[in-house]
Amino acid sequence: MLPMMHTVFKALAALVLVYVLLAAGLLWAMRQPPERFGGIMSRVPDAAFMVLPFKPLWLYSRAGALELGEPAPDFRLQTQDRSGWVQLSALRGRPVVLVFGSYT
Repeated sequence: MLPMMHTVFKALAALVLVYVLLAAGLLWAMRQPPERFGGIMSRVPDAAFMVLPFKPLWLYSRAGALELGEPAPDFRLQTQDRSGWVQLSALRGRPVVLVFGSYT
């Protein structure tokens, strides 16, 4: 009976190790630039989202460090019609609304 318990313990330890490594890999992927993250996530099987702690890792990796009242970090985006670029710092002093979400 003891050798069987030892085998079960080893198998359980291996499963825990694999789970931790997969979660660490997911956290690493979430900290990559959006294009790279999207490329990685397009290869992740759907079942992984049911097993790995996707939401807590996402909230941790994308938490940011801004405090209320601080200016937003500067960024640059291409216009919707692709005719030019808009930089947030160029709009300083004027009201700006940032809408975060998916429109796909």
